[in-house]
Amino acid sequence: MHERLGIAGSGAIACGLAATAARHGEVVLWARSDSSAHRARGSVLHICGRLTGEVNAGHVRVETDLDALGEATAIVEAVAEDEAIKAGVLADLGRVAGGHAILATTTSSLSLERLALATGAPERFVGLHVFNPVAKMKLVELAFPAAATDVTRERARSLCEALGKTPVEVPDLPGFVVNRLLFPYLFSAVVLLEETGMAPEDVDLCMTLGAGHPMGPLALLDYVGLDVSVAIGDAIGADVPARLRTLVAEGALGRKSGLGLYKY
Repeated sequence: MHERLGIAGSGAIACGLAATAARHGEVVLWARSDSSAHRARGSVLHICGRLTGEVNAGHVRVETDLDALGEATAIVEAVAEDEAIKAGVLADLGRVAGGHAILATTTSSLSLERLALATGAPERFVGLHVFNPVAKMKLVELAFPAAATDVTRERARSLCEALGKTPVEVPDLPGFVVNRLLFPYLFSAVVLLEETGMAPEDVDLCMTLGAGHPMGPLALLDYVGLDVSVAIGDAIGADVPARLRTLVAEGALGRKSGLGLYKY
């Protein structure tokens, strides 16, 4: 991999991306606090241990000083799906990045044009929407602001391919392609659940066995996180079921909290 990758974030996407890139060279991952850094090191080690072939988790250097990302030639922001938070981190990345580094965001639903402006370098900016679990999912939705240069576009495609991913260029629309089509379907499963009183397991079994889906819609909502799902639904203008908003308000966020549409 020609690019030296830096990642801003310590959640599932950030750690999955770092572990995936560790197969190809050294990676610098920035975490906001010592506790986040500790969790990130554990997550990267766990993911690397599950990958096929020998993947050296030691290739991922976790830092709490944002300036450490300045040595990277490609820096990917992978923090919470909140425009203010992402814009703040991207503004900081724009200041620490070298003049030739490309800057990327993993957003799945926010405006690339607005986030690009936050960096101060929209000509070097790209939307790099990877999917969770990153090590397993092959697709990357690539989106570009109007100011992105041809060199930025080509480097972004090459980075995806070097990571073993398949890039597909998509328009800068809320939700891009996958979430724009996927979440109305997921929400319709919640409505069906409410209307029929069926067990979540039975709804999901119908879709896994009848439609060949690897995971049922209700289990997938819990996997994504109900809070994240509601935010994506709002961003793409979908009708978000009231039940999901209620669950989120009660702290039932899905698999990560132990309770959502299922109990864990």
